[in-house]
Amino acid sequence: MAAIAAVFTLFSSGDKILIARSVYGGTFRILDKVFSNFGIEYQFVDTGNADDVDKYFTPDVKAILVETPTNPLLEITDIVKTSKIAKKYKALTIVDNTFMSPYLQRPLTLGADIVLHSATKYLGGHSDVVAGVVAVNDEDLAQKLYFIQNATGGILQPNESFLLIRGIKTLAVRMQRHQQNAEQIAVWLQRQSWIKTVYYPGLPEHPGYAIQKKQAGGAGGMLSFELNDGYEYEKFVNSLKLVTLAESLGGVESLICQPASMTHVSIPAEIRRKIGITDNLLRLSVGIEDVEDIISDLDQAAEEAGN
Repeated sequence: MAAIAAVFTLFSSGDKILIARSVYGGTFRILDKVFSNFGIEYQFVDTGNADDVDKYFTPDVKAILVETPTNPLLEITDIVKTSKIAKKYKALTIVDNTFMSPYLQRPLTLGADIVLHSATKYLGGHSDVVAGVVAVNDEDLAQKLYFIQNATGGILQPNESFLLIRGIKTLAVRMQRHQQNAEQIAVWLQRQSWIKTVYYPGLPEHPGYAIQKKQAGGAGGMLSFELNDGYEYEKFVNSLKLVTLAESLGGVESLICQPASMTHVSIPAEIRRKIGITDNLLRLSVGIEDVEDIISDLDQAAEEAGN
């Protein structure tokens, strides 16, 4: 959030920022409850439809912020197309790359101006550090952000910096295992009678599959799924034994959350329902445990939830 706040501090009263419709709840909250006090406006757009984004660029729009894949619906945005549109209007393209990490996706090489990471997640990788990262490829922009960081005090302590460096050393091997497990689990979930929908951009049926394959080195370790009617999500998550109920993601252990009451509770209920964040939607951060152990845990939890 310190990284996100630093980026939003680049803008002035009267500026508008376009944001993905299923943006991380913390990003929405800080725009809606904090930066709105300083006259900075925002508008939700479907960034998954790049051809439709163009019409939202009015003179007051100074940036577009996208997550790709989005949290928690795993919607995909074409970074190259979106960046070209933003540049046409002299606006910045900001990409929250937390779900992918630099190992799988590098938005700066695809035209983005600013890349954000919650380094608490995959970069740290061990659920023992809270950190954020802002990456840019323009020296003037870097100096502006450095000034904001210094002026507002959003810096890391030495021990957190050490832990982050340590985590990055194993990023490649962890991401390979996260992704391998997620791919197997997504395919398995599709075959289960208690599943209504599986959201994972590594599945050929996913509407963003082709774009994801083009702009990233894989689909990552995050997936979401919706339980069928008749299955209680509370009973499901409370029955899990290996997978832990928690808001975070990207650690070596598997974590599950219910976005409607956890990560996206700040977003008004009517907006959540409109974009598909239902009460039965669960987000799974697939860990690096034995994949059969994770599947077995999900299987037994579903059996309990259906009783």
